[in-house]
Amino acid sequence: MFKLSEIKELIKLVDQTSVQELELENEGARLVIRKPGKTEVVNVQAAPISHTYTGIAGAPAVAPVVVDAATPAAVPANETSSNDHLHKIVSPMVGTFYSAPSPEAPAFVKVGDRIHEKSTVCILEAMKLMNELEAEVSGEIVEVLVSNGQLVEYGQPLFLVKAD
Repeated sequence: MFKLSEIKELIKLVDQTSVQELELENEGARLVIRKPGKTEVVNVQAAPISHTYTGIAGAPAVAPVVVDAATPAAVPANETSSNDHLHKIVSPMVGTFYSAPSPEAPAFVKVGDRIHEKSTVCILEAMKLMNELEAEVSGEIVEVLVSNGQLVEYGQPLFLVKAD
């Protein structure tokens, strides 16, 4: 299994070089570090593990993830052309998507809701830190593209907004 300090060091090395992808295997675990810009899923498949690593703070240029091999990867392929006129609110990090501040609370936003710039639309959990994601546009939520508790990738569209 990879140690967090080793993963951080590898991320730094990949980020500082022209290497676009690094793949390693160690004690049955497979680690793939891939620079963003591709529409591929970035993941690590390992023997079943009891925990999940998500993005490393301070390294937004590279997005590693360690997930249980049974976890389905969820990065939509290129969006359809019918959605080209809609604004996409994308994930700025790898993490877990939460639609509400707590399990009992209502979702921050749902389809049909009006949002404004700086409206909180969801929470992204990364490395046990809860990060509120704010809308960068005003408009109407047309579609929520991910489900509560789903792992999301760096750059993955989360919401489609009909901007004002």
